[in-house]
Amino acid sequence: MSREEIRALVLTQLGRIAPEADLAALPDSALLREELELDSMDFLHFATALHDALGVDIPESDYEHIASLRGCVDYLSARKAR
Repeated sequence: MSREEIRALVLTQLGRIAPEADLAALPDSALLREELELDSMDFLHFATALHDALGVDIPESDYEHIASLRGCVDYLSARKAR
């Protein structure tokens, strides 16, 4: 799966969690919880949705790696490459 495909999947999952968000304007460096006003349950649902869609385990200790759009894509790309 390419980085572009992973990025599109991440944005799709974010759109399900925060449907009112303008994801097209979301900078890669933005912190997702702050930019999209996600609470801890929203973020947990996001991490779970990524796991379900990609089959990648994301332990809570790694949540800091998926905190931004760029970080999330980097993390998932690296995990899928294993």
